[in-house]
Amino acid sequence: MLGAIIGDIVGSRFEWDNIKTKEFELFTRNCFATDDSIMTLAVAKAILESNKDQDILRKTIAGHLQEVGRPYPNCGYGGMFHRWMYTDDPKPYNSFGNGAAMRVSPCGFAASSLEEAIKLSKIVTEISHDHPEGLKGAEATTAAVYLAREGKSIGDIRDHINDNYYPMNFTLEEIRPTYRFNETCQETVPQAIMAFLESEGYEDAIRNAISIGGDSDTLAAITGGIAEAFYGIHVDIRESALTFLDKRLLTILNDFESVYGRYS
Repeated sequence: MLGAIIGDIVGSRFEWDNIKTKEFELFTRNCFATDDSIMTLAVAKAILESNKDQDILRKTIAGHLQEVGRPYPNCGYGGMFHRWMYTDDPKPYNSFGNGAAMRVSPCGFAASSLEEAIKLSKIVTEISHDHPEGLKGAEATTAAVYLAREGKSIGDIRDHINDNYYPMNFTLEEIRPTYRFNETCQETVPQAIMAFLESEGYEDAIRNAISIGGDSDTLAAITGGIAEAFYGIHVDIRESALTFLDKRLLTILNDFESVYGRYS
């Protein structure tokens, strides 16, 4: 899960100022934790407190997202989700935005099987992003995290995504010159997964994701969750990233890792 948060923090300064190279400083004073990190931690808290009981999770997930998310009104919520966050009766709004995929990595880390991972992903996604493409983007991300955590090869993960979700018939080099900002799952999730598939380590995966431009923080968050599960995270990167989280968010992270493990 921390891998997604790190990707978000590193990518935060590039969302509106894309950089089409892998050569950049990972952390600067301009980096910050956006809605991607905060909603990832909200999902983690919901999974923890429900103990993965799917009926309990289904009843409580919206409340957890609002409880964790409302203190951060300026963290970067999209317009529709911002309204969802602050309404007293949140309802799904047929969204296929990439917010569906950026928050689900805890499902892949907590699950005991691929089937459970997919069920958890659906529950935490459909409360807002209930369009089929939103659900697919979240499920593909969760599946990739789970398979990486289980030690499947990069080839196996590529085949699973290609056979079940998206055609992985492109390279980052091919799309880098023309890829632009896009907030949909269908134009973010395959690219983020490819950034992992072409990587040689956790940091390299994050650099891959940011180097194509687009919605940099969300791309790198999706990539980062998968890459953490596959490679782990170097302690220096971990310690740098933790300085961007306040005490409240750190507590959720530490609680989740104490139950479901730390990948470093």
